Amino acid sequence: MPPLTIKPADSCRFDEASLGEVMLRLDPGDGRVRTTRTFQAWEGGGEYNVARGLKRCFGLRTTLVSSFVDNEVGRLLEDLIYTGGVDQSFVQWRKFDGVGREARNGMNFTERGFGLRGAVGCSDRGHTAASQMKPGDIDWDELFGKQGVRWLHTGGIFAALSDTTPAVVEEALTKAKEHGVVTSYDLNYRPSLWKAIGGHERCQEVNRRLAKLVDVMIGNEEDFTACLGLEVEGVGDGHKELPLDAYKRMIERAVKEYPNFAMTATTLRAVKSATVNDWGALAWHDGQFYEATQRNDLEIFDRVGGGDSFASGLIYGMLTTGDPQQAVEYGAAHGALAMTTPGDTTMASLAEVEKLVAGAGARVDR
Repeated sequence: MPPLTIKPADSCRFDEASLGEVMLRLDPGDGRVRTTRTFQAWEGGGEYNVARGLKRCFGLRTTLVSSFVDNEVGRLLEDLIYTGGVDQSFVQWRKFDGVGREARNGMNFTERGFGLRGAVGCSDRGHTAASQMKPGDIDWDELFGKQGVRWLHTGGIFAALSDTTPAVVEEALTKAKEHGVVTSYDLNYRPSLWKAIGGHERCQEVNRRLAKLVDVMIGNEEDFTACLGLEVEGVGDGHKELPLDAYKRMIERAVKEYPNFAMTATTLRAVKSATVNDWGALAWHDGQFYEATQRNDLEIFDRVGGGDSFASGLIYGMLTTGDPQQAVEYGAAHGALAMTTPGDTTMASLAEVEKLVAGAGARVDR
């Protein structure tokens, strides 16, 4: 298997770059989308959440590669991203046509769920600026070469936005490889996104092609089977709790199929209710498995973004320690903490993550 060779921090302007779409999340709080009269506004997006976590929680230097329409909603997204500290110098701005016929900014209505009522998301993201990105839009030689990036993260959500975004991902991963940038990809299977552009068949065709360019592959058990077609006995039902050995067989199948994977990781989630989950994580690197501390009966406030926060903790651990066990522990702890607060993005601090990794509980800290 290939080694995971990471550039030294002092040779690059950015520790990590994320390629993906950022949407405005409208959150009804404790209520429901269909009955609320007020919304809390957040920003969020699968790939972006990783960059924000690495910056806001872990203090690393991150940048976003995306596209917005230059109107009041786009500038609100810009302002929210400023709060998270992620660099936006590689965000494209498209002219607003006054209505949004040519391009618009995406929105995501998401309610948290409670008990027997699961979380519900309703996206409004057709014809967005990010979905219309195409190869040649971004000067990757400038970003990866002149300015320097240690790690690129992207994923299956951005790849599923349109007929052109898979080619943008492929271009980015290829250029990253040329410049010695480590690449990670979160499969993040969303059937609703693939439905209008070829469905499940197109999903597998795209993801199987892109997987050959990835160093670190991340996903849950449904992602690996749905996106990569890796059929493993006992694996594939995203609503079924799996034994640990089933996850290991799934990862072993993945690294056999894709020998370019230097590291593979998955969260271990058993959903008891919308507000109580068992939570853990498993990583494979250099022929060995590394399991994070299992946290059973974890109380969930808002589960959206938990997997992204796992990814950012995992990346932080590899960038700073190079120790897979430490990395998977950081990822699992950060994901657990992120799900105790509202919004897609983390509100945790590095000190809180390290405290949880060390085995601390939830006693009052004063």
